[in-house]
Amino acid sequence: MTPVGSPSRIAARIALPALRAEDEVCCPYCFERVPRRRIAFRCMGRAGRGQGCDPVLDEELAAYTGSTAGASLPPVFEAAGRGGRADCPHCGRTTARRVCPHCHNPLPPAYCDSPGRIVALVGAKNTGKSTYIAVLLHELMNRVGTELDASLVACDDRTIDRYKRDFARPLYEERRLLPTTTSAATAPREPLVYLLTRTRSARRLRARLPLGRERVASLALVLFDTAGEDLRSRDVRDLHLRYLEAADAIIFLVDPLQLPGARTMVRDEAPPPPPADPDSEPINVLARVTEALRRRHGLRPDERLPVPVAVALTKIDALAPVPAGQSWLHRARPSRGALDLDDREAVDAQVRGLLHEWGAGQLEVYLRQQYAEHALFGVSALGGTPVRGRVGPGGVRPHRVEDPLLWLLHRFGMLDGTRGNEG
Repeated sequence: MTPVGSPSRIAARIALPALRAEDEVCCPYCFERVPRRRIAFRCMGRAGRGQGCDPVLDEELAAYTGSTAGASLPPVFEAAGRGGRADCPHCGRTTARRVCPHCHNPLPPAYCDSPGRIVALVGAKNTGKSTYIAVLLHELMNRVGTELDASLVACDDRTIDRYKRDFARPLYEERRLLPTTTSAATAPREPLVYLLTRTRSARRLRARLPLGRERVASLALVLFDTAGEDLRSRDVRDLHLRYLEAADAIIFLVDPLQLPGARTMVRDEAPPPPPADPDSEPINVLARVTEALRRRHGLRPDERLPVPVAVALTKIDALAPVPAGQSWLHRARPSRGALDLDDREAVDAQVRGLLHEWGAGQLEVYLRQQYAEHALFGVSALGGTPVRGRVGPGGVRPHRVEDPLLWLLHRFGMLDGTRGNEG
């Protein structure tokens, strides 16, 4: 793999598509790309005896959810709008409720008004995707957010409710392991939509800003988790995982316990490996994801995908460091408020070496052949072995869960990169 700071890396960074065009928004629900001037509005409705439209059955929203429950709402209309507001042509009331003109799901103002990135989280069944999301978001809202001088705020009530109900409450309050993600065939996938805002000081931007001045940069971040079973079949993928074609980046999780060659490094207390399933082998799942992305970009066979992909070994707490004390994977990430490029390259090299040592080197070779840029990681969401379906006695003790996203933020221009000799 090419070193992070090499000229070819810099060229790849320049070639990566910029943040989504200012005149276009990608709906985080149906993934249709919508020109900003075509974003629709929903009437505010009637308030008491005042003016306003009565509820009607929203057929587009009902078709998306697969149910008419909750689909009786004030009507949707198209208008040029101004400052995110428009007057209903039927009742005259001014509304700021913007919706996707295709599926009629609400588009949060922060999502419409900020550059956006859709990050797809994929992996085979039992790789710990839901747990990873829960811990990653918790770290961004707390420890990592403080380090980066960043805030992570949900863009809508649906995100707030889903994170509390499906992630934070069971894992952090009740200390229960999260259940396996249900298939997209049973219900529409609900995204988690956040606004990430960072304060970047003039210390790193003094060439462009007066001393003491600060610049605030925001990025709308959409996270999607997939059911592993949805990636076992090309037919299911085509029918239910359209978001892969809209993804701006991929975080691909690999459970090392599913790699036979890794068993020699597994600690005695680690759980037994899952039954062998050829359809869920990492290389096969990655190939299906890659096919979807190549179709979106319309690439020639000799062209590589411009979508950055972060591949992370999960549950590395189950791996004993060999030789002891010399594993970059088991060291804490340097806390610099930036991406430490020396650490990044060392971890990447160690994971690449482990994959080849375990007889899983074809995964890294395939990534190199198919993607213009990829990076390898090792993470542990829980930091210890669960006990009978519950978090271990030490609680949630994450290790390097933020690394893949920090690398992507660096790729998106939201995070600086530094070397060990830089302040």
